[in-house]
Amino acid sequence: MSMFSLVLQNLWAKKGRSIGIAAAIGLAVMTVVTLMVVSSSLEASAAQILTIGRADFSVAQKGVAEILSSNLTNRDLQNVRSTPGVASAIGVYVATENLNADNPVFIEIGIDPSDLQGFGVRVLSGRPYGPTSPHEVMLGWRAAQNFGLHVGDQFKALGTTNRVVGIYTTGNSFGDSGAMFPLPVIQGYNRVPGQMTLFFVKVEPGQAVVKVQNTIDRMYPTIRTAEQFGRADTNLVFLRAAVTSSTVLAILIGAVIIGNTMLLSLFERTREFGLLRAIGWARTRVVGLIVGEGVILALIGSCIGLVLAVVAVALLKYVPALRGILHPTFDQSAFVRGLATGLGMAVIGALYPGLRASSLKPLEALSRE
Repeated sequence: MSMFSLVLQNLWAKKGRSIGIAAAIGLAVMTVVTLMVVSSSLEASAAQILTIGRADFSVAQKGVAEILSSNLTNRDLQNVRSTPGVASAIGVYVATENLNADNPVFIEIGIDPSDLQGFGVRVLSGRPYGPTSPHEVMLGWRAAQNFGLHVGDQFKALGTTNRVVGIYTTGNSFGDSGAMFPLPVIQGYNRVPGQMTLFFVKVEPGQAVVKVQNTIDRMYPTIRTAEQFGRADTNLVFLRAAVTSSTVLAILIGAVIIGNTMLLSLFERTREFGLLRAIGWARTRVVGLIVGEGVILALIGSCIGLVLAVVAVALLKYVPALRGILHPTFDQSAFVRGLATGLGMAVIGALYPGLRASSLKPLEALSRE
């Protein structure tokens, strides 16, 4: 009988125990993969804000808990604009509003109408709003389509009714699903006069983007990629840390559970291991048998966990706080981490029982009842 066949036979002989271990591995893998997918999806959704303005990079306030809490002033904007190599810097205020159950995180952008073209905005119909018009709004074409609104219709936001004066496109699905208001109006509604959230910076032709970015980065954190966005946003940093911590804890706790279960199995199978040693099995082969059982259970449990993670993430999309901002994607790294978690739990948990089994003396083991 081959080693693989013997492993399967042993697992089948103790079906209840095998199912329990596989289920424990599956739950751990589900937790790790779900957290990882949610974390990366939220980070990707948040980072889409950076791509609206078609800039080379963005600038935010240093040390904020979340990017949308960034507080930049006109003085900061002038400092950035005066940096050598900067062609333009556009200051915007970005906020979110819970409009209704289908739009709990609706994006609202405050920007001066003179900066619309530089921001990559193209008016499809109607006209831009006035610089300080209190009840005028431009809707992205996706938002207008979702709400069924056209130029001249009324749109309720910022605590009042606004007239839709234009429909725009930015070429970015995130930006086209939101609305734009005069900068002073949205600042006044949020009671932050003169405050901006982000600067969108374009570098002069021929200048090295990285060099200009590094110069500004000494004064303010600059963001060019989703990874840099995650480092600048403290909440996302904490979320990443939680994912890493949960992986480590899942492996350690799971290894303890699997180790204890296999130790109980070892006491029940003492005569079996003594017989294997008596007929000439090497210590390494006995260890390989027990670790092999753990690996098979890990593969089964990991597959179960990955399926459960897909279901869990699909359900999380309907949680009110995540609706509209959670767009999960299961990339290769999520599956690799899930599999690594399951295998790590099984191998670490099975190693000690395997060493104990290999150290049994054949005569003593065979004499036990």
